[in-house]
Amino acid sequence: MTNSTADTVHLVPKAAARLRIAIPNKGRLADPALAFLKRIGLAFEETDRKLSAEVFNFPLELLFASAKNIPEYVQDGAVDLGITGLDLVREQRARVTVLEPLGFGHTDLIVAVPTHSAVHEVRELRGTRVATVFPSTVRAFFAQRKIPIELVEVSGAVEITPSIGLADAIADLTSSGSTLRMNDLRPIATILESEAVLIGRKRPRKEVAATQATLERRFRNVLLAEQKRYLMMNAPRKILPQIKRVAPGLSAPTIMDLAEPGMIAVHSVIDAKGVWDIVDELERIGATGILVIPIEKMTK
Repeated sequence: MTNSTADTVHLVPKAAARLRIAIPNKGRLADPALAFLKRIGLAFEETDRKLSAEVFNFPLELLFASAKNIPEYVQDGAVDLGITGLDLVREQRARVTVLEPLGFGHTDLIVAVPTHSAVHEVRELRGTRVATVFPSTVRAFFAQRKIPIELVEVSGAVEITPSIGLADAIADLTSSGSTLRMNDLRPIATILESEAVLIGRKRPRKEVAATQATLERRFRNVLLAEQKRYLMMNAPRKILPQIKRVAPGLSAPTIMDLAEPGMIAVHSVIDAKGVWDIVDELERIGATGILVIPIEKMTK
């Protein structure tokens, strides 16, 4: 598939020093990562066959790579930035800087046992076999708690190891828990809460430092916007003090007089979390015509 928008954007001169960012070429993080780059205004050619792509309207080159290799690429300086899972960064103990959590690709690295097991706490796993594809992270988790275990390293299909007698428990990623239930397993502890993250070199290249700062700011602005909603309403002016208490805005709400005497329009930015509680309270105190709109991008 090709989706070129070069004819509708301001092109970057070829001579401009370019950043390089690695993004997953497949798996659960690939499509959300591409979608996020588009939300920050980047235009590039998409294809299933290329290993890299040039951004038309920003001095940036995309490198498509396995998510598990991206921490090493950033650490070794092959690319300036990367999007990958926090679980992979922690497992590889990569010497990188985690710049921003990106709010997608949520998953937990958990410890689970067979549903019929008598074990209910991790301390009860002392001396047992724990299978995982995350040996470094899991070893550190148990060592920190001074719980000796026999670590069974596998390359895949961790869930099956208890049923075939290879392990007494597992440590693996889960998002919905459905795979655990299908394999008669139940979680007993969370080792790590993971999501997609933007990572960068410990020492950014000086020649692209300003460009990288601009790109990071775009990331932050989109992430901030996703956490907020734009609120509009009509209300009697007399309830303005109550509105300010319920929906104070970033600094203060915007107030405009309406044609009807004693009525005002109020615009405010509120947290996306708990938005329905805010709307319910505004209706209770007398606001009408309430609109809640997503925000595409914003700055502090």
